[in-house]
Amino acid sequence: MSEQVHNRLAMVRAEREVSRQALAEAVGAHYQTIGYIERGQYNPSLDLALKIAEFFELPVEALFSLRPMRSLTDEVYGRKQS
Repeated sequence: MSEQVHNRLAMVRAEREVSRQALAEAVGAHYQTIGYIERGQYNPSLDLALKIAEFFELPVEALFSLRPMRSLTDEVYGRKQS
């Protein structure tokens, strides 16, 4: 059984005003797959995670993690994780 992959995909997609459909078309996936990833119901393949990161011009670690992700406010302002 694989670990859950945590992500910030929904937040980044909304911030950049990219629809699930547009992202899916750009990375060669189905729009429902993007939704499953965002909800943590599906772990993306390495290939798909890298394509998504490349689409947003972000390092893959900015979007995906094996550990729960800290809020961006905490990361930006350097608050300690509890």
